[in-house]
Amino acid sequence: MIDRSLNYGRPLIKLFLQESGPYQTVLDLGAGGGDDLRLAREVCPQSKLYGIEVHPEYARKLSAGGIKVYGLNIEKDRLPFGDGTVDVVIINQVLEHTKEVFWIFHEISRVLSAGGTLILGIPNMAALHNRILLAFGKQPSPCKTNSAHVRGFTKGDILNFLESCAPGVYQLMGFGGANFYPFPPFIARPLALLFPTMAWGIFFRLKKLKGYERGFVDFPLVQSLETNFYLGAQKLRQKKKK
Repeated sequence: MIDRSLNYGRPLIKLFLQESGPYQTVLDLGAGGGDDLRLAREVCPQSKLYGIEVHPEYARKLSAGGIKVYGLNIEKDRLPFGDGTVDVVIINQVLEHTKEVFWIFHEISRVLSAGGTLILGIPNMAALHNRILLAFGKQPSPCKTNSAHVRGFTKGDILNFLESCAPGVYQLMGFGGANFYPFPPFIARPLALLFPTMAWGIFFRLKKLKGYERGFVDFPLVQSLETNFYLGAQKLRQKKKK
């Protein structure tokens, strides 16, 4: 029987936090009930924890746990932190629910310190079960039209996205997989360890190597992407060009 709790890759999140320490400030985008932030506290008990969470019940739970919560829309709002002031950013099982990835990564890259860590967890479009589904003409499970997911990802796609939008800013320091459909936990765990690029979820530990300016929000304009992405001051800049 499939154990969907494995999808969140908590052992990998903890490992990546241990490899990233010591740190002082941790920000979790889409913090949910605070499981990942509690791991961050276990690894560095004195760290300051912040969560972005709009769900009222989760926000109350986070606040009760001593976590500072901001009810922001990460697809259009600026994160309430100065440039380069956050040591670790976590975004786990959130990106697949969003359209505005250019703005989200712009803000992450703005607030993350040089030398800081981005921990990213996403469903894997190239998981073994998705490859089999596609071979039979079936829709991959992480990106069905009648679901809450609106994007699909693979390891290579994410790394290409980061490098094309912000060349030389991020370096992959750690990678792993979590869960392995359709197997039960005692089989899924070792398979995900041995074949991470075919696991249900993929997890990245990325180091920010240097300062960042506007690569993620400039990319859609430079490439003339024919989609109405939210890019912050895009309209103002377009008016100035006229």
